[in-house]
Amino acid sequence: MLEVMIEDGEPATLLVPVGKKGLTAWAHAQPALWAEWIKAAKFKGDAGSLCPVPDQFGKPTVMLVGIGNDDEPWLWASLPGRLPAGTYKLNLPMDRKRSDWAALGWMLGTYVFDRYKKREVKEWPRLVWPDQCDRAYVLAAAAAVGMVRDLINTPAADMGPAELAEAARDVGNRFNATTTVIAGTDLLAQNYPMIYAVGQAAAPGREPRLIDLTWGDDSHPKVTLVGKGVCFDTGGLDLKNSSGMKLMKKDMGGAAHVLGLAAMIMALNAPVRLRVLIPAVENAVGGNAMRPLDVLRSRKGTTVEVGNTDAEGRLILADALWEAGTEKPDLLIDFATLTGAARSALGTDLPALFCNNTPLANRLVAAGESEHDPMWRMPLYAPYRRMLDSKVADLASANDSPYAGAITAALFLQEFVPPGIAWAHLDIMAWNASTRPGRPEGGDVLGLRAVYFVLSQHYIKN
Repeated sequence: MLEVMIEDGEPATLLVPVGKKGLTAWAHAQPALWAEWIKAAKFKGDAGSLCPVPDQFGKPTVMLVGIGNDDEPWLWASLPGRLPAGTYKLNLPMDRKRSDWAALGWMLGTYVFDRYKKREVKEWPRLVWPDQCDRAYVLAAAAAVGMVRDLINTPAADMGPAELAEAARDVGNRFNATTTVIAGTDLLAQNYPMIYAVGQAAAPGREPRLIDLTWGDDSHPKVTLVGKGVCFDTGGLDLKNSSGMKLMKKDMGGAAHVLGLAAMIMALNAPVRLRVLIPAVENAVGGNAMRPLDVLRSRKGTTVEVGNTDAEGRLILADALWEAGTEKPDLLIDFATLTGAARSALGTDLPALFCNNTPLANRLVAAGESEHDPMWRMPLYAPYRRMLDSKVADLASANDSPYAGAITAALFLQEFVPPGIAWAHLDIMAWNASTRPGRPEGGDVLGLRAVYFVLSQHYIKN
């Protein structure tokens, strides 16, 4: 994916983006041959349309690219799969943001997950780096997206808690980070009881783990990322049906996101003190699985009544969030494939953002718009906290109400975020149900670039 960008210096076909608005006036300002060819080809500038324009010798040296009525950034991702092999170059001045999008979109348009297929050598078209492009950022972002997709797309048989921990170690080793892993009954000895309870029924070799990665100078702003790492979710004793269980290899999508974001932060040598916490489990069925209405003790000391064994993600996140809060980070963000309720409300493309700090929430939403990586803020509506009351414990993990499922899940997590810490929770899908330019069906990356933008603008001391 990263080899499709090249330096300038060899003959290249010019890519000329053309919109529907003003197409006629634009065409009249071009060489007569161009105008005649555009008219004969009935090129209208529709989004994604292509029109090769030959020179006087019949050789196509210019490719018109229709952008419709809007300069849609994902348009660039559609081109590598549609253009003939060869070298291409953008011939118009572009600011940094548009240049970055052209290069990043081009690279993401070449992503393929082929680990389990006979690999065919494909000669992708290559793009000359746009002049204003921030190459380091684009390379780091493309690598992060590719890694997140690969982790999510890998079947659970090959991406259990142990393999996820190994993936984290690989990321840490690449950037000289420190990675530690607490596994199995050591979780009880070191007071992570809810992580252990969720994962205790998994088969030998797939025991629960807490992955802890640290990097950077302690004098820099502390940024802590927490990712839900349920490597497969059967629902536990509250067993999912077959359609609900089918995509559950993606239930570690939050963990994949924080590893990708961490890799991006470290690759760009951002001046932050980074910590990544990933509770990695398999929510399996067994004689020792947790049961509905069991009462668990959390790392915080709060007792939690298990409302539904299929609401396990919030339990493991709770222990990790409380640990994260002990260092009082400047920013605490978690990513989690947490609730179907968020998907019902916002669909698959929009992560639900819950945040206890309005300035931070506003920055994240604005970054989502500017980076074409959107999210939508939803309320931490305090009166719904009563829905988590338990008659036998300090807190219920879930209740029987069909309403406000995403909100009550976020309110549950908030109970484990110490006061005074700026915290954001992203409830994500992490899966693309249908192929679109640059976003093939399968593991999807949501909110990652927006969060990095906020870090770069507000938490990184330059």
